[in-house]
Amino acid sequence: MNVPSDLRYTKDHEWIKMLPDGQTALVGITDFAQSELGDIVFVELKPAGTALKAHEIFGTVEAVKTVADLFAPVAGEILEVNAGLDSAETVNQDPYEGGWMVKLKLEDPASVEALLDAAAYSELIGG
Repeated sequence: MNVPSDLRYTKDHEWIKMLPDGQTALVGITDFAQSELGDIVFVELKPAGTALKAHEIFGTVEAVKTVADLFAPVAGEILEVNAGLDSAETVNQDPYEGGWMVKLKLEDPASVEALLDAAAYSELIGG
């Protein structure tokens, strides 16, 4: 299972990647999550401008057999949604690069540090 060491993770299987400006981050679902869901056919996300609290639902992922909610890892405002997800299978093929879901302006960038690091997330998923 691919668990990049430069990301932080939630127990709900979202990842967050801080961007160089230190105020914004990309969010998506982990390789483990996409493999558990199976073939993803549709991603629905709240629009840019939406303010989110930590753990608030920011969208859903629909796979062939199930629908899963997406939870914000930290509080922030959606600046951008990934237009490339019109091809939802991108999440299965490339969950950490092309399959990112939203770009957030973080309310408190330091809050990312409280999330799971790669070692803790690997332990959570039995890796």
